[in-house]
Amino acid sequence: MEATTDPARQRASREATEWLILLREEPEDRALRQRFEVWRATSALNEAAWAATARVSDLAGAVAPVHADKWQPFLAQRRSKARPAPVRASESLWQKVRGRWALAAMGAMAAAAVALVVAPAAMVRLQADHVTSTAELRSFDLEDGSIVMLSASSAIAVSFTAGERQVRLLEGEAFFQVKPDPTRPFHVKAGSVRTTVVGTSFEVRRDSDGVGVGVQEGIVQVASTVSGTAERLVAGDTVRVGWSGLAQRGTEAPQLVAGWRTGQLLAQDRSLQDAVDQLRRYYGGSIVLADASLGTRRITGVYNLADPEEALRGIARAHGAKVRRVTPWLLVVSAN
Repeated sequence: MEATTDPARQRASREATEWLILLREEPEDRALRQRFEVWRATSALNEAAWAATARVSDLAGAVAPVHADKWQPFLAQRRSKARPAPVRASESLWQKVRGRWALAAMGAMAAAAVALVVAPAAMVRLQADHVTSTAELRSFDLEDGSIVMLSASSAIAVSFTAGERQVRLLEGEAFFQVKPDPTRPFHVKAGSVRTTVVGTSFEVRRDSDGVGVGVQEGIVQVASTVSGTAERLVAGDTVRVGWSGLAQRGTEAPQLVAGWRTGQLLAQDRSLQDAVDQLRRYYGGSIVLADASLGTRRITGVYNLADPEEALRGIARAHGAKVRRVTPWLLVVSAN
């Protein structure tokens, strides 16, 4: 659903969500249905808002949500404790919805999380040759004898020809141990960033801000097709290339490259946003940064990926932030 910016469209979108809640709760209420049809026919904005809201709802309903066996009983229990009181005829639509909002908001947040995540993820899966799920690590051999280890919630597409070996990192992160072959360079593409090697061991990580590369052994060349910049890395070198093409180099002990292989998030002057992006791949629900400024803060530390919620709380505490469990599948990080 497109973001709404002007007040009229925002109001129509909000009212469409309210109507969805009411119609789901009282599907047999003919008077309610008639009032809804009047609202829907009042303007083109209302019709467009309803169509978009219905699409999101249908998408959410068609997908098996994460850990549904845990949160569906939770919602059922909350529903049994929050039966709506009779509504007086004089009450407005908003007054009618307001008394049910606490319960409905939980369902709306779940649907929104699914709508925002599932559609792009489904497209990635259609392109991928190898994928991993939440908290899953997997290692496999490529046809040339090279070895790839995929981190959690990651995906790659493989394309080998007689003169070139190419892997596209569609999401997440991967560690490559490339079998030397001077006649066939090995390329890893992640968006507009291309890493080229002949034979070496290295990590490539893709997230919302750009691409990170770390070298354990050998030499790699990292280039951005956006800015034209190119960086040559040897063992212990790292580089972070933003989607704008801006590159920032660093160093780390070669044995620490791809620390996630041993179940650790190794953060050395990384942005909080970058760390949260990695934790999301190990958490069975959604993690939301309520304050965008938190994402720019820098963190250094070692965190346990086997317990992503506690790792998130540790990161938040170090920056005076707090983590709230809004539902069994949603964590919200905000400034104190």
